[in-house]
Amino acid sequence: MTEVNRTSYLKRLVSGKDRTDTVKIITGMRRSGKTVLMKQFMSLLKEQGIPEEQMVYLNFESRTLAHITDYLGILDEIDRHNHGGRLYIFMDEVQNVPSWERAVNSLQVDYDADIYITGSNAYLLSSELSTLISGRYMELCILPLSFAEFLELHPGDKEERFQQYIRSGSLPVIDPDADEQFEQDHLTGLFNTILMKDVLGNCRGGDSSTLMDISRFLFSNIGNITSANNIASTIKKDKDKVRSYLGALQKAFLVYKAERYDIRGRKPLDTLEKYYVADTGMRNAVLGISSREDISRQIENIVFLELRRRGYDVAVGKYGDLEVDFTARKGKNTEYYQVTLSMLSEDTYRREITPLGLVRDNHIKTVLSMDRFITDLPDGIRHLNLIEWLLGDTS
Repeated sequence: MTEVNRTSYLKRLVSGKDRTDTVKIITGMRRSGKTVLMKQFMSLLKEQGIPEEQMVYLNFESRTLAHITDYLGILDEIDRHNHGGRLYIFMDEVQNVPSWERAVNSLQVDYDADIYITGSNAYLLSSELSTLISGRYMELCILPLSFAEFLELHPGDKEERFQQYIRSGSLPVIDPDADEQFEQDHLTGLFNTILMKDVLGNCRGGDSSTLMDISRFLFSNIGNITSANNIASTIKKDKDKVRSYLGALQKAFLVYKAERYDIRGRKPLDTLEKYYVADTGMRNAVLGISSREDISRQIENIVFLELRRRGYDVAVGKYGDLEVDFTARKGKNTEYYQVTLSMLSEDTYRREITPLGLVRDNHIKTVLSMDRFITDLPDGIRHLNLIEWLLGDTS
């Protein structure tokens, strides 16, 4: 198997099919699977009877489209494929064409077109596009592979594969069974490309040294409470520049911010936050460390991403002076999560259980660990094995 169906994302795209009033924008970190997802959706359309001649796929990173230098070139290219009837238009990395937003606007106004585009940074949505088609687009932000998808792509013993998932990461282009040094070099090269193209390429007066220092700080401190001021003080850089680069790193989907949430006061907190990385394998390659050096923080990172995949808004819970790793909210539903490597020591058991026990509401409270058999937790708190939870077993 060379790819895995991104089922949950495909369902989202299917739900928007033929909604010509809404542009579907697929965003996510480079090499996280946006192009594959787009092509999987095109295959699905063919299975549903949409003729291939009604589908137009344009990859603006391909040399074959190098002659397109502005939005009029995009429209001319699409006209070549327009033989009447509805067009399903797929534009990959369209932000590479100046004023591409005007082409999207024209397609919505002048054509019978169902439009799908991809982009590797959220500047796509802060461009003129948001003005031209205000309220007429939806964003589908995709993450690298879940562990369930990873295991489908690389079948085998789930315990061993999970260790590889932590070490090698979750990007579809990485082969956990290939030469480890080659894959680490691949990940480091991808990291550098993201910094240069998707971060510095969208920042005026780019400073690669400062950006690298910030990135390495964030990678080294996943799951630690910090702030822009704290980072600036630690790496001895200008705090305004640090804030700017933190925003740019998030827009490139390289890191994700988890704000703190006051559980007792039921309100978000403005001060301090945590950062998590899009891929632990890239993080390990860049830092040159073994995945076994800080596995507890890495599994916390994996849980954060999985909760986001499942559609939750994820924050770091604060209850008085104590912390709940994650407060996950979806609509009216709230869940609380603690994540630890093992609960077998008495100190760890108390540390994980105490804050959850103080939260006096009826929402689900869960401790995730690598332990297999933990029973009789107090206050209605449940324990789940982390691997089984990642694979969808919540019983």
